[in-house]
Amino acid sequence: MESTQKISQGSLGVSTSSRGFVRVGIGYLRRRGVAFALTPLRESEPPLVTDQEFEIGYRGATACSAAGISYRQLDYWARTGLVEPSIRTATGSGSARLYGFRDILVLKIVKRLLDAGVSLQNIRTAVDHLRSRGVTELERITLMSDGASIYECASPDEIIDLLAGGQGVFGIAVGKVWHEVEGSLATLQGEVNGETVGGENNDELSLRRKAKGA
Repeated sequence: MESTQKISQGSLGVSTSSRGFVRVGIGYLRRRGVAFALTPLRESEPPLVTDQEFEIGYRGATACSAAGISYRQLDYWARTGLVEPSIRTATGSGSARLYGFRDILVLKIVKRLLDAGVSLQNIRTAVDHLRSRGVTELERITLMSDGASIYECASPDEIIDLLAGGQGVFGIAVGKVWHEVEGSLATLQGEVNGETVGGENNDELSLRRKAKGA
């Protein structure tokens, strides 16, 4: 049996195993009121590593449009470290932030959690965990919230168990949000290495393959 170590994060409690995998069960959630429940990471699926050289970057106004947020929110979240651009930060006068697809996905999720009344403290913890997830993991995750806490479910059984315990009244299927962001960005302009790419030609995978094969 793996030993576990409890990590205290303010009012949050998260249990991690000695192998570095998170292993918090629904029963533990009910007893401890944990703000974020996670299922184990598979050893065969490491966190996503993006190739920034070929990744499409989106300026602030475009990120706002795709995520459904105001520029004031975008700027505040970047300055406070809640959601920072992974492709390029604003380093001085005249420089513009560039957000990647994953950044915009997280922005949209943060907006929905805020609308549900979740605190920024709990959202910040959720963002940290989402950023550590691999692509296929993100697509199957459902975030549940009771307006105060956030729970991560990776299977229908976990969602049912959570609802039965009265902890989930608001759900976000990350895979659905993923496709919404894809649809929004398909008609918007981005840039790669200073060159504009846009409209219906925003096929990031094809762009990477073309660039690597050149």
